[in-house]
Amino acid sequence: MKIIIMTKNEITNSNFKDINTMIRSLDISKISDEEFFDLCTILREDNRKNVQSLERYLVKNKEAFIGEVKRVKALYEFDRALAKGNIVAGVDEVGRGPLAGPIVAAAVILDYSSLEDIILYINDSKAIAERKREELAEEIKKRAISYSIAFCSNNEIDEKGIGYCNNKIFLDAVHGLSMKPQLVLSDGYKIKDYPGDNIAIIKGDAKSAAIACASIVAKVYRDNLMKEYHELYPNYGFSHNVGYGSTKHLNALKEYGPTKIHRMSFLKKILE
Repeated sequence: MKIIIMTKNEITNSNFKDINTMIRSLDISKISDEEFFDLCTILREDNRKNVQSLERYLVKNKEAFIGEVKRVKALYEFDRALAKGNIVAGVDEVGRGPLAGPIVAAAVILDYSSLEDIILYINDSKAIAERKREELAEEIKKRAISYSIAFCSNNEIDEKGIGYCNNKIFLDAVHGLSMKPQLVLSDGYKIKDYPGDNIAIIKGDAKSAAIACASIVAKVYRDNLMKEYHELYPNYGFSHNVGYGSTKHLNALKEYGPTKIHRMSFLKKILE
């Protein structure tokens, strides 16, 4: 996609609204340093104060972008240092605490061959806006060497317990990858009965690139599933609370009772 940048003559002869629209639509990551410098110079030398202010906006965005690249490179470097040249997968789960719906895990193997081709803005999925999460999930699935999703239903959680199911979906997600990782990085705790090398990373979704990606893929998958359940059970607010115990959800439980996707083992005190 071609980046549209106004020339000096075009900026001089354009109104602020059009210039502002152009500046705010620019993708900083796609602009060369030379183009960025030239554009900042043109804006700075314009006679209009509001146009000059757009240079400060650009510089601020550029600094933020540089900081983001540095942050994400550190996540990739964290994984590479632990992997020592081996294939590494990250695994994370979402949905341990909700009153309804499944618990979901994802495992992701990234390409670490070049730190010039990283997936920016990855992080703990809860720290990312919903729309950006969805965009990132698609990008991760396209660019990952392999990814896998696994889940346990509310019935399995009631039957086996949340701890058992949490561990099971970690195992299932890793085993579902198209290639066997030589090292698995898991968020929070080690995977019980996993036969290979496994390192648990506390708050791993903020430290490891692969775990962050797994967190995003798992959350988007589960959130979309809960939106589908909302269509079946519209009174509980699943499209917004994704099964957690919001006020609307708790009130609906008292008025309508539990649905087929509720974790009855989680509702004992609530329904007393």
